[in-house]
Amino acid sequence: MDEKTFYVTKAKLKELEKEHEELVLFENTKVLEQEAPRILDSEDLNSEFVSYHEDMDSLRLRINELQDILEHYALIKNPPKGKQNFIGIGAKVSMDINGKNNEFTIMGTLEANPVLGMISNESPVGKAILGHKVGDEIVVELPEKTKYKIKSIKYQVN
Repeated sequence: MDEKTFYVTKAKLKELEKEHEELVLFENTKVLEQEAPRILDSEDLNSEFVSYHEDMDSLRLRINELQDILEHYALIKNPPKGKQNFIGIGAKVSMDINGKNNEFTIMGTLEANPVLGMISNESPVGKAILGHKVGDEIVVELPEKTKYKIKSIKYQVN
């Protein structure tokens, strides 16, 4: 099975590492210091038991998800000078979209936020424009055909 690569900035990586560390510590503390509720309360299943295990399962799921990200990430970096005229992850792209100017940055899925002008490399538009250069025109069929003409590409990854 191919492992997915998670593209992240240094800041996002630090945030994920901190969250992972805090959740593991919380899980260990909860297991060691808090006695799990008993399974039965008289003859009925104890609702506290069910709730405790649901919480622990959710916590473990998030820890495992973070562990997977931390084992399969790639830092978003500026490409070598010779490749900066092509769109890659981390590129800030200015485009003409059906006659209107627009600008956005290509990010990994964990940092994508279209409202803030950051689109995912896995989104239809992100996938379509990767590898293109200034002057290229790309047509993407979302619900309707949309024409994208690349006007400029900048890299400013921190």
